[in-house]
Amino acid sequence: MAEITLPKNSKIKKGKRYSLLNELHTYADFFKDSQNIYPIAEFYVYRWDPENDNNPRHDIYPINLDECGPMILDALIKIKNEIDSTLTFRRSCREGICGSCAMNIDGVNTLACTKPIAEIKNGVVKINPLPHQPVIKDLVPDLSNFYQQHKNIKPWLRTKTNSPEKEWNQTKEDREKIDGLYECIMCACCSTACPSYWWNSDKYLGPAALLQSYRWIVDSRDEEKKERLDDLDDAFKVHSCRSIMNCSKACPKGLSPAKAIAEIKKELATRK
Repeated sequence: MAEITLPKNSKIKKGKRYSLLNELHTYADFFKDSQNIYPIAEFYVYRWDPENDNNPRHDIYPINLDECGPMILDALIKIKNEIDSTLTFRRSCREGICGSCAMNIDGVNTLACTKPIAEIKNGVVKINPLPHQPVIKDLVPDLSNFYQQHKNIKPWLRTKTNSPEKEWNQTKEDREKIDGLYECIMCACCSTACPSYWWNSDKYLGPAALLQSYRWIVDSRDEEKKERLDDLDDAFKVHSCRSIMNCSKACPKGLSPAKAIAEIKKELATRK
C-alpha cells in the first residue's frame, strides 16, 4: 500500500485572529443591503516567514469596510498600515497595469488592485500567493523561472536588414494582428493557473511566455519568424498545452493565451 507524506511545511495551519479596530458593528449585523455588501469582512491572509521553521498559516483580519477603500489591495494596505506591519506583498501602480499585486483571491488568480471587495460573498476573503510557485514571504511568490522563460523567447523586435531612419510603418491590418497580445502585463495569473505549467514549468514555457512569443511571430516588422518557430519546435515548450483554458479564464486583462498557443501550434504544423 502506497504511503504518501506531505513535504515539510506544506500544511497550512490556523493563525492569529486580530481584533477589529474602531468596531462599529457586531458580527451578527453583517448584512448591509440586499446585494450582500458587508460593513465588516474577515480577511484570511496566507502568512509564511522563511526566517523561522514554522508551517504557513492563515491570519484573520476583521476590517470595517466603511473605513476602507473598495478594492482588495486597499484592505491589504490598511492591514499593513494599521494592524500588522509585518505583512508582505507586492504592489505598485494600483491601476491594473504593472501586474505586481497578482495573487490568488477566493481561489481565483487576479489582481488585488482591480478586485472589488464587494464581489466577495459571505464576508470572508481568502487571500493566498499565486499557486504552485515557491514563496519568498507571505504573498510574494518567486517568479524567477517565469521571468527567465519570458527572456528566453527574446521579446523584442528582431531584424536582419537595416532599420529605417525614422519609423517602420505597418498597415492597419498588420497592426491589428497584435491586438490582444501586446496588452499582456506579465502578472503570471495565467501561467500559475495552468496545470500543465504546474507539473512541467522546467520544460513548458507556459501561457504568458507563449502569448508574448506569438506577439512577435505575427508582428510584420519582425524578420526572424522562422528562427522563433525553430526555438519553439520541441515536444514540451508549446505542445505541453492541453487546452484546459484556465489561462484565458484567469487573465485579468481579458486576453486569450490559449488562442495564441493554438495559433503557434498551427504555425508549427503548417510551415514548410
